[in-house]
Amino acid sequence: MLLGNEPRRSVEEQPTNVHKMNCHRVINVGIIRIRKPSIVAGHGSHGRYRIKGGYAIADITMKQAQAVLEAALSKAEEIDTKMDITVVDAGTNLKAFIRMDEAWIGSIDIAIKKAKTARFFDMPTGEIGKLSQPGGSLYNIEHSNGGLITFPGGVPLKNSKNEIIGAIGVSGSTVENDHAVAEAGAGAIS
Repeated sequence: MLLGNEPRRSVEEQPTNVHKMNCHRVINVGIIRIRKPSIVAGHGSHGRYRIKGGYAIADITMKQAQAVLEAALSKAEEIDTKMDITVVDAGTNLKAFIRMDEAWIGSIDIAIKKAKTARFFDMPTGEIGKLSQPGGSLYNIEHSNGGLITFPGGVPLKNSKNEIIGAIGVSGSTVENDHAVAEAGAGAIS
């Protein structure tokens, strides 16, 4: 917005009050002020929040991601499988990953895509698979978003407030085992 008789200034940033739901920074360019959303992190009792577009987005913490990996790894060892296990944050960015000894190298990409798919659509990848069969409402969806995986092994992660904070993707065995390991990982967050 124009601010009347304000003198021209060089480009500078002026921080404003930081609130969890409404973070902005003001950039002065000449006599025009522009309000731009800032990405600011805050911490609450239910994990981490990022401000994006003026809205708080619940996000998984590193501690939570490690707990998810440990629970999934424990389940994989219990059922004697070699897995690739991925955790992505609320924005589908890689947060944590582990490749068990002797796990298939080809399953790395599958595990990542399962986690991203589960977060993109906020549902288990097996459910998306049911909807993406020929004649289904999501037929051919696996070709979108740079490639999706629409069989079991990807599960959204929710915090204690039932907010989606990321997703887990698991690959390396049968889809039934992949899903069981992913569910075990998801169960580590309460």
